[in-house]
Parts: sequence; C-alpha cells; structure tokens
Amino acid sequence: MSKKGLGVWFFSTLTAIAAVHLIDAANAFLFNKPAVLLSLYPFDEAKIQAITPNIYFLATAASTALFWGLTCAIAFENPVETFLNKILSEAKKQSAVETQLLEEKSEILDAMNETIEMNSQILSQVKDVVYNIRAEIKEIQPLKEAMERIKTELSILKRELKIFEEKLKYPNLCLACGK
Repeated sequence: MSKKGLGVWFFSTLTAIAAVHLIDAANAFLFNKPAVLLSLYPFDEAKIQAITPNIYFLATAASTALFWGLTCAIAFENPVETFLNKILSEAKKQSAVETQLLEEKSEILDAMNETIEMNSQILSQVKDVVYNIRAEIKEIQPLKEAMERIKTELSILKRELKIFEEKLKYPNLCLACGK
C-alpha cells in the first residue's frame, strides 16, 4: 500500500508540474506570449529560446497526458481485486488438492463398499444355513423325545423281564397263594 501511495504521490506531482507547463505553453501558443516557466530553469537561455511554442505545447500536452495516465494506472489498480484473484487462485489449487484427496478416498470407500457387499452376501448365506439348521433341529426334536420315551419303556421292559426271569428260576412257589 505504501508503494502505491508513494507512486501516486510522485506521478501526481509530475502531472501537476506538467499541467502548469501545459498552461504556460497554451498561453505562449495561443496568445503569442513568451514562455515564463522555461526561463526559471537553470539552462542555457539560447537553448530555451530555441524551443518553439508549438513544440513546447505538444511536449507539455504529451507529458501531462503520460503522467496523468501513469497516475491513474497506479491509483486505480485495485488491490481488492488483486487480493481476491490471489485467494481465488489459491482456492482453485486447494480445490484441486481436495478433489485428488476425494478421489483417493472414494477409491477406499469403493473398496470398503465391495467388502461390505461381500460380507453381506456371506452373512445372508450364514443366515440361510442357520435357518436350515433350526428347521432340522425342529424336525429332530420330536425324534429325540420319542427316543427318550422308547428308552424309558425299554428300561421298564428290562425290569419286568428281570422279574420274570427270577420267577422262572424259582418256580417252587405256590400257585394259589403265590408263596
């Protein structure tokens, strides 16, 4: 900011000096009066008198326009626009970096998604197997209960058979009283 202010101050001063000389040149050119300001400079008087009013007017008009243009170019250089352009370019760079990171992250997410889908299929297969096992267990449960009933009946029959065998071994019992 200080460089800009210094540039504006310097070129506006030169513009003001050139404008004063332009007024003096216009006075000399239009009214055929001598150029007063040129006589103030410590140059050879003969060289100053050799400058015609036409040349003096054109030179001061050109220098005034040039210095005015430079002053305006420096003064109207928009620092906010420059700042915003800089921020915008940095944002574009940051956006490119973020896009690259997002692409890398999306590849990771795609791999994770594929893994999750595979795990989901495996889990579905495991659920089917568990369902089938439960169905078979339900079918086996009545058989198990029937087996246990058969075992209890078999044990009862074994006891009765033992009792019957003992009765056959010792047949000296009284048939009427059972003794």
